[in-house]
Amino acid sequence: MFKKILIANRGEIACRVIKTARRMGIKTVAVYSDADAGALHVEMADEAVHIGPAPSAQSYLLADKIIEACQKTGAEAVHPGYGFLSEKAAFCEALKAAGITFIGPDVHAIGAMGDKIESKKLAKAAGVSTVPGYLGVIKDDEEAIRIAREIGFPVMIKASAGGGGKGMRVAWNEGEVADGFRSATNEARSSFADDRVFIEKYITEPRHIEIQLLADSHGNAVYLNERECSIQRRHQKVIEEAPSPFLDEATRRAMGEQSVALAKAVQYRSAGTVEFIVDKDRNFYFLEMNTRLQVEHPVTEMITGLDLVELMIRVAAGEKLPLTQADIGIHGWSLEARVYAEEPTRGFLPSTGRVTRYRPPVEGKRDDGAIVRVDTGVYEGGEISMYYDPMIAKLITWAPTRDAATDAMSDALDGFQIRGVGHNISFLASLMQKQRFRDGRLTTNFIAEEYPDGFHGLTPDEGARDRLLALATLFQQRVAARDGMVSGQVPAHGRRTARDWVARADRTNHPAHVTLTDDGATVTLGGRDLTVIGPWEIGQSLWQGSIDGVAMSVQVDRKGLSWVLTHGGAALVVDVLTARAAELADLMPVKLPPDMSKYLLSPMPGLLVSVAVKEGEAVKAGQELAVVEAMKMENILRAEADGTVKKIHAAKGASLSVDEKIIEFD
Repeated sequence: MFKKILIANRGEIACRVIKTARRMGIKTVAVYSDADAGALHVEMADEAVHIGPAPSAQSYLLADKIIEACQKTGAEAVHPGYGFLSEKAAFCEALKAAGITFIGPDVHAIGAMGDKIESKKLAKAAGVSTVPGYLGVIKDDEEAIRIAREIGFPVMIKASAGGGGKGMRVAWNEGEVADGFRSATNEARSSFADDRVFIEKYITEPRHIEIQLLADSHGNAVYLNERECSIQRRHQKVIEEAPSPFLDEATRRAMGEQSVALAKAVQYRSAGTVEFIVDKDRNFYFLEMNTRLQVEHPVTEMITGLDLVELMIRVAAGEKLPLTQADIGIHGWSLEARVYAEEPTRGFLPSTGRVTRYRPPVEGKRDDGAIVRVDTGVYEGGEISMYYDPMIAKLITWAPTRDAATDAMSDALDGFQIRGVGHNISFLASLMQKQRFRDGRLTTNFIAEEYPDGFHGLTPDEGARDRLLALATLFQQRVAARDGMVSGQVPAHGRRTARDWVARADRTNHPAHVTLTDDGATVTLGGRDLTVIGPWEIGQSLWQGSIDGVAMSVQVDRKGLSWVLTHGGAALVVDVLTARAAELADLMPVKLPPDMSKYLLSPMPGLLVSVAVKEGEAVKAGQELAVVEAMKMENILRAEADGTVKKIHAAKGASLSVDEKIIEFD
């Protein structure tokens, strides 16, 4: 067994590998860029080596820097995590030449499966079902349009070396093929240094289901059941689960056996994943094979009891797999939610900055038998950089049934506190509440169909609103009681604490009365008594208890004099006032935001790649105006209405902040 390994990655996956290596008694080496000097994985590792500037092309993607760090520290092996160099055959070859073990498959398997075009040809030869399409390299947008026309719309344009949703576009007509070809090519070039793309038929009502593989160097290979990864946005997975609520045992076995056959055809070793698209009739087609650990591997670990990172390390060290296909079962149900630094109500634009509060839910087994796990590379006071993927954490739950695992996920999301950057927890909470999700009726179009106009936040239903109003009233009463204890008061003229209040939300007044009890309070709201049970100290940012018999986890913030209470992904802003103050509040005018309709504003922090118009030019609705790149994704900004360009406020190459002016119209 290795004595020391280097993790050629960052963030939560680097921390994840370090935890397993530490348990196995293996020393670890972290690598870091300028942007990650204070990162959690650097702190957790036994040693850390600086490898370059913040951009990944100048640090994490430089194989020679990684090899140099191995030689400097005496690391015998490298775990690549996912992304960066994890599927680069040249990196694996360079490690081998330097006498360093790659914790993953060999050069042949990476080369064969890492190229989406070649992998489809190999899969077809191995008897694996494949999607109809054109597997040759496409020269330009004219050829792309001709091929798409032959295949039949809709089509999927994909980068041959792609992954993580980058370099992928769906096109429903010839115009979208031209735009999609250009964007996919550009993203592929900047993300993977390989601008080849191919086109295949886009299957409607599809599910994305993948098979987890394990293989060793002794000819043994097994499949660890499947993961359902259909909940996606822009081809980026959002929610994953294991097993799939859709597959039957016969389909599971067929997909697993085909995956094992493909692995043996390329003499695969280590952990790997074969991804399939599955139609509504359970017909399945090969998409690609990922020759690395997947982001969503924890859900497989939770239902099998296996540590995939440990098994990868043991296989790389030459050991045989300690299990056969007959040893692998399905125990319970597991969900994973990807918590990102992004703004769901602004089109899921990435958010960067310092994390001023980071309080994940408590990990481990809960009273109801469910298990909560958090994989993260973030800590309170850390920074979400513009240079890398904006993932904050992966929240994983396990329970005996899918419904129980979903309930556990909803509750864990309620208790996940993040401040300082935007995050998608409200959106994830909304997904858990969708009846269609609860029913398991999933496709890769789920988010587009359930949120056709985008996500605009959640509003508490009437019952939840009343419970939050009652809670805010109790909090205000306790703050007032504390304030009434100020020293130096004139005897017999001390401040009295009110018990009658007006809870005000959305300019609507709700008279309330508080009666304190031994374990909480009874709040009378609109003539109805609500029993509040649960402790709370002034300044505490999370309240957990029950209101009117409903168990709740509520996040507590102050915004000026207002209470901001968040539960189930919905935030309610409440002002708790005296009756007289409420009367005066009704007379206050409403301040309207300024009219910015005549400006094109940057929807995200990023680089202004191009400006497609000039001052004085007339533009039509839908016309391309500018391209902003953020997190290596190109975002085309288009005109919402006809107009004339009055002024260009930002030039090509400018670094933009959120809502910074780019173009002004007459």
